[in-house]
Amino acid sequence: MIWYGLLVAAVAAERVAELVVARRNERWSTARGATETGQGHYPAMVVLHTGLLVGCLAEVWLADRPFVPALAWPMLAVLVGAQALRWWCIRTLGPRWNTRVIVVPGLPLVAGGPYRWRWLRHPNYVAVVAEGVALPLIHTAWVTAAVFTVLNAALLTVRIRCENRALAAATTSTAAAPA
Repeated sequence: MIWYGLLVAAVAAERVAELVVARRNERWSTARGATETGQGHYPAMVVLHTGLLVGCLAEVWLADRPFVPALAWPMLAVLVGAQALRWWCIRTLGPRWNTRVIVVPGLPLVAGGPYRWRWLRHPNYVAVVAEGVALPLIHTAWVTAAVFTVLNAALLTVRIRCENRALAAATTSTAAAPA
């Protein structure tokens, strides 16, 4: 259980690193006239992601979940892959990446890295979904995995619609502006 607690703590530290990057990027974007949308769902997202981390530890401890190597090792590989995909997204988007929906007007959509595939418009959210399943299942916290997955699906429905509207508005207003 101690090693699992350390793993969850490492994921929490990664989240803190994301917030540091997001805050820096927010300042960069704001200096370039960016606007934020979707502020209403952001607190729910923070609570849900914090709940994932707490739920992983609580379920394993309170329900005495076993460590099952045949499940744990593949899920650990999925978790590592999700982290790699997330940081590939962050690196590709550079200062435009954020945990909030912040769009700088006049910038074209990013079409490189994992965003080059038109059929995968939101690769960062693929990483979030994979992590939400894998992290709890590393130590058979299946209730946490199921609850997070259902709530995250509802949240991502709102989030992706919000993000798509913001990006469309930013690119449409740029295209419509006189040269």
